[in-house]
Amino acid sequence: MKPQNLPEKLVWYYIIGTYVIYLLGAQFVLAPLLAYFLMFYLLWKWWKQTEETPLEERIAIPLSTWVWIVATLVIQIALIIGHLDFNYGLTRIVKSLLSYWLRTWALFALFPLAGSLNIRPQIVYRAVCILCLQSLVLIPIVYLVGPYLPAVLYTSPLRIFGGDRAAYMVTDMLVAGYRLTLFAPFSPSLGLIANIFFCLVSQESNRKWRLIGMTSTVAMIVLTVSRAAIVCLPFVLVSVWCLSNLVRPWMQMAVGFASFAVGILSTTAIDFLEYSKELFNNNQFRANAANSSRWRATVARIGLERWWNQALVWGHGYHDAPTPTPVVRVPIGSHDTWTFMLYVYGLVGCFAFVVAFAWSFIDLLVKAQFSQHAKAGLGVVLVLSIFTFAVQMVDYSYMYWPGLLILGIAFKDRQRDALLRQRNWSRSMALSD
Repeated sequence: MKPQNLPEKLVWYYIIGTYVIYLLGAQFVLAPLLAYFLMFYLLWKWWKQTEETPLEERIAIPLSTWVWIVATLVIQIALIIGHLDFNYGLTRIVKSLLSYWLRTWALFALFPLAGSLNIRPQIVYRAVCILCLQSLVLIPIVYLVGPYLPAVLYTSPLRIFGGDRAAYMVTDMLVAGYRLTLFAPFSPSLGLIANIFFCLVSQESNRKWRLIGMTSTVAMIVLTVSRAAIVCLPFVLVSVWCLSNLVRPWMQMAVGFASFAVGILSTTAIDFLEYSKELFNNNQFRANAANSSRWRATVARIGLERWWNQALVWGHGYHDAPTPTPVVRVPIGSHDTWTFMLYVYGLVGCFAFVVAFAWSFIDLLVKAQFSQHAKAGLGVVLVLSIFTFAVQMVDYSYMYWPGLLILGIAFKDRQRDALLRQRNWSRSMALSD
């Protein structure tokens, strides 16, 4: 399988060259550049489009993509007003827009928009499988060599373009000697990326490549030792399977039976969960995670209190460090998307995000009943939904952008069907004449 046009070539070679781009420290620069180039390419194709343009090459932007475009613009407005409310100044506003919004939130609109181009989803699936093969080969090498390397090998000179310093650091690909990071800055972010990639590689048509991709993503998920990542995988697998079969009579009967069984066994299930929680709290894994959970909760509480008392509607426009606590000083919202949304963008920005997310879920839920690509998109939405409670997932959009691209491709399923129906109708009319 080879790319057949310019957008496919750019997507293909970027994905399979991810590790080279990582070693250059260029992911936070090149991924947004790719998104903006594809946007301008789409606008150019749209401008040149005429009645004579072949139906397969016509640009039709789905409504769901427009919803994300509007949502990201509303978030941008909330960011600007938040800055103005707290008198951060023009310099800080420009820096927040150029170094953050244009390279994170904007990707939630630009890559789904790029999905309206003539990019085959199979190209994305295969490229991600190749990246997963590279990761599978690299993992044992990392565990053999990583412990003998410094934690941070170097910081890319591309740091001059601004943004989070961690996005430009090239590391030994391990945290604490055992938690895998590979091309991501942190273990939880790799867990997020691996879960999204699993949704993509599971749609690969070639059995060998599909097996390689699934094996690699599962290995990455487990070796990150991220609780959210490990819980997310089985949940999304079962959820996508159930949700994509909702119209089947046997599934409706199974759901009814399951609801009845849960009602009867609810007390037993609750007791079992309490017992499992007690065991979990007493083991070494929980002991290692206890401090993390405590300071996450503390930072979330501080963020919500400040949002409610200081910037309810438009937010603060910028997240800074909380007051000293017995736990640790970290930026508010740095480990929880919802706290981050409310604190930085207020009710307005958070509402725009929720609407876009809910709209995407409903749209893909309907399309997943007949479209394999929509199943992949539905899985991506579910993964992102889960990780909103674990990480500030928007910060890593420049790494899991292939999932956002698949969202755009899945959004246009009905547009493609409409174009095909129009072509068939035109042909039938020509034959009748």
